[in-house]
Amino acid sequence: MVNQKSIWVGTNWKMNKGPAEAVADARALAFFRPPEGVRCFLAPPATSLRDVGAVLQDSPLMVGAQNMYWEDNGAWTGEISAPMIAECGASIVVLGHSERRQHFGETDWTVNLKVRAALRHGLRPLICIGDTLDEYEFGVSQETLARQTKIALHGVSQQDLERVLVVYEPVWAIGSAGRPAEPAFVSQIHTTLRSVVQGIVGQGSSVRIPLLYGGSVSRGNIHDYVALPDVDGVLIGRAGWNPADFMDLVESVRDVVSPKVPA
Repeated sequence: MVNQKSIWVGTNWKMNKGPAEAVADARALAFFRPPEGVRCFLAPPATSLRDVGAVLQDSPLMVGAQNMYWEDNGAWTGEISAPMIAECGASIVVLGHSERRQHFGETDWTVNLKVRAALRHGLRPLICIGDTLDEYEFGVSQETLARQTKIALHGVSQQDLERVLVVYEPVWAIGSAGRPAEPAFVSQIHTTLRSVVQGIVGQGSSVRIPLLYGGSVSRGNIHDYVALPDVDGVLIGRAGWNPADFMDLVESVRDVVSPKVPA
């Protein structure tokens, strides 16, 4: 019997864990073996990226950067490029996170530039899209997310689309004051997003872009999210920062990907 479903489970450490703490936590995860069918990743701060990548180089856990610039090099003080990220041992890069959009001027168009640059250098872009509370309350979430997705993937080839991940992170659901989105709402959004990305890849294409959910994911709701038909995984915030908690969260969805054993 084949696996029922393959899912992604990742965590974004944000601006937490200096090199010493990041390495210690990476070592705690180095021997963890996720259930078959679960692909795991973590995104440490740039200051810890190389060290964490070295610790996890023989681990099934993938390492990702939290942001990057679209140029390969040049006079861009404070930025890091796709080649630098790849040299640090990372294979994923988080792009377009709502915190980058809100506080650092990220736009749909700069996200597109970064997506294409990441793909040129063999990185897998994890594209964050999200609706604000106003957009949610005015009922335009679907239009907002469709726009963000279409612009982010503009000009990406069919071959490169196979390496893209998209994560829906409602702005109103992330952070310490966030509230988890109801699974029924997430299901509705992801069904619409599936239609949007299918239109991008082409109706006859076999490419399936994984659609993740992120936003106050916890031990109490992770299973509800990943069990939804059009949800291919989750991006976890603070609930996954502790290594033991992260491993527990991964293990908690084992039955979603593993065949059911007859009684």
